[in-house]
Amino acid sequence: MKIIAFAASNSSKSINKKLATYATTLLDNVEVEVLDLNDYEMPLFSEDKELEIGQPDKAKNFLKKIADSDALVISFAEHNGSYTAAYKNIFDWSSRINTKVFQKKPMVLLSTSPGPGGAASVLAAAENSAPYFDGDVRAVLSVPSFYENFDLELSVIKNTEIKTQLLNAMRSLL
Repeated sequence: MKIIAFAASNSSKSINKKLATYATTLLDNVEVEVLDLNDYEMPLFSEDKELEIGQPDKAKNFLKKIADSDALVISFAEHNGSYTAAYKNIFDWSSRINTKVFQKKPMVLLSTSPGPGGAASVLAAAENSAPYFDGDVRAVLSVPSFYENFDLELSVIKNTEIKTQLLNAMRSLL
């Protein structure tokens, strides 16, 4: 099984990337590729820009990564209660090429933040919209208070209840 994992963030210090990467280590016998949204930076989407430059190869490459996978793990950072601009831009470009962005792939959707909310608002939006874009959402999990629940030195969830929930979420992909 090949899993594509990424944080819906372009931060070089993304805690959501740490969470998505860690989540994939909970499954045995899987091939994992962790994407960095910075590799898919494109001009800000608009219909005018699309007429001017066409559909960027980076959006096509992003969709090909999804097509070549068996499952997706996405961890959403929250900016002012919504998606990050970096993720939304990649998603908008990709959806112009294929409105079924997620291509019927089983998905685990995660989110985390330093605070007690765990980016739950953006996670709820992602969970609600994914089926419209052919996402097969198998599990969702918001991890609150990242720095209290994640050991940065060992790169593991130290809260046993959250770790069990995450393990169960990841097993839903199998």
